[in-house]
Amino acid sequence: MPVHNADITAIFTEIADLLEIQGANPFRIRAYRNAARILGDLPQEARVLVERGDDLTRLPGIGADLAAKIEEIITGGHCSLLDRLHRELPPAITELLKIPGLGPKRVKALYHDLDVQTVEQLHRAAQDGRIRALHGFGEKTEQNILQAVEAHASQSRRFKLATAAQYAETLRAFLQAIPGVQQVVVAGSFRRMRETVGDLDILVTAMPDSPVMQRFTAYDEVAEIFSAGETRASVLLKCGMQVDLRVVAQQSYGAALHYFTGSKAHNIAIRRIAQQLGLKVNEYGVFRGAQRIAGDSEESVYRAVGLPYISPELREDRGEIEAARGGRLPELVKLPDLKGDLHAHTKASDGHDSLRDMALAARALGLEYLAITDHSRHLTIAHGLDPLQLARQCDEIDRLNTQLDGITLLKGIEVDILEDGSLDLPDTVLARLDLVVGAVHSRFDLSRARQTERILRAMDHPHFTLLAHPSGRLIEKREPYDVDMLRIIRHAKQRGCFLELNANPERLDLLDSHCQSAKEEGVLVSIDSDAHSTFDFANLKYGIGQARRGWLEKSDVLNTRSLTALRKLIKRTM
Repeated sequence: MPVHNADITAIFTEIADLLEIQGANPFRIRAYRNAARILGDLPQEARVLVERGDDLTRLPGIGADLAAKIEEIITGGHCSLLDRLHRELPPAITELLKIPGLGPKRVKALYHDLDVQTVEQLHRAAQDGRIRALHGFGEKTEQNILQAVEAHASQSRRFKLATAAQYAETLRAFLQAIPGVQQVVVAGSFRRMRETVGDLDILVTAMPDSPVMQRFTAYDEVAEIFSAGETRASVLLKCGMQVDLRVVAQQSYGAALHYFTGSKAHNIAIRRIAQQLGLKVNEYGVFRGAQRIAGDSEESVYRAVGLPYISPELREDRGEIEAARGGRLPELVKLPDLKGDLHAHTKASDGHDSLRDMALAARALGLEYLAITDHSRHLTIAHGLDPLQLARQCDEIDRLNTQLDGITLLKGIEVDILEDGSLDLPDTVLARLDLVVGAVHSRFDLSRARQTERILRAMDHPHFTLLAHPSGRLIEKREPYDVDMLRIIRHAKQRGCFLELNANPERLDLLDSHCQSAKEEGVLVSIDSDAHSTFDFANLKYGIGQARRGWLEKSDVLNTRSLTALRKLIKRTM
């Protein structure tokens, strides 16, 4: 069974959590957390590296012991250390860690002080008022836990887009290699580039004698078969993701692809238009009475109802049909449109690679410029730079630019926006930089008014260029801070600065709706990788997907400009 980075990440995270519950050495716990983060952000499958004999210790933060465990997981499908920890601790205790607001430290206290081992026991303890008596909890925390448990019970599991991609791409390649299979496409919310995916809908066209259905249900990663017939099957993968496969006729391929891509609201709107024209649209085609008049391609489906083709990312019934009717559909930005990346880190702060290595990796992807934006000193956990360290890095960038061909490094910093709206470094230092990327990394709990004013004051700073990950959210881990985003967007327009769309799959921040607002207000958005290693530039494709969902065109994106044009734009903000 193929082992994905997400599988290894889950194992290492669980090991770290269980070790923390046991009270193990903090450095050992941190090593597993760092390894989980590194593998989670690694666009290339570790399995491929092992198969071709690469030295895993060359990955940042991966020593010989962790490399051996990665190989053990890849070759054997399990980790002996995790097996041992499962024997030593109650089997259901890891379920507690899935409750929002419950980290390993709190689970440890609940387990040792109240003997809480299951979600049901946690719910009962919260209802009985026993949690509030524990040190560090209190009545408010107890109520939050109770609400989180009840919300958790009603939620279905979703997977981040990049995690879903690991399973989707491997399965797509497996199906494509089956004899008689002609086309394989992953539809649904995955194709629409939603930030999280609930399940996978896969469409296949195949020759009549193809064994695709039998091979699909026998796929190594299948844990349970819900249904299996001649043209459709539904299974549950061992990772917990449901996959529905449908084999469709070539003459219905476009109609089926349109139907199963969704969204439901978009499809209903299209069917309503068809009804007004005396037509019927379903997964088999477009029909006038009993006659099929379209359906072999998606373009034919839209053409039959009098519309141009609408890109999957736009199909949310949020104005795309009206835009199509009026000839106002955007020509959406594409990955090759990007000329550079304005947010990247090196090992000078919390990155894993050198300036030169980051520059060469960016050049290899066809980028013409790369801004080096290590953290500033306030973010001590990321080993942020003080003024002297930043000055030395600027000197090193200047030297490298005389040696490198085909790529230009820009001098920058990801400077902390402090609680009062001031920036973490003095003007004398910031004045030397090509651009200043401001970011909120603390006090996420400020009121809407205070958080908004904090960011507006920072944007008014004469050296401020770009607001990084503007809402501060981490998908499924941290809610966005409360801020008036429209006011921030309009202030960016007035001030002449820019907003970032952070392409890290944990963030995908700006929201697609805020991208639309920025476009409408005339504020340029920079699609950046926030790369912490040479591998992370591959995440730019997820930023492009989010930008397309936000209706952004090439002209709406700051870093589609040439270096000369970019310098003119960012110079106005300095």
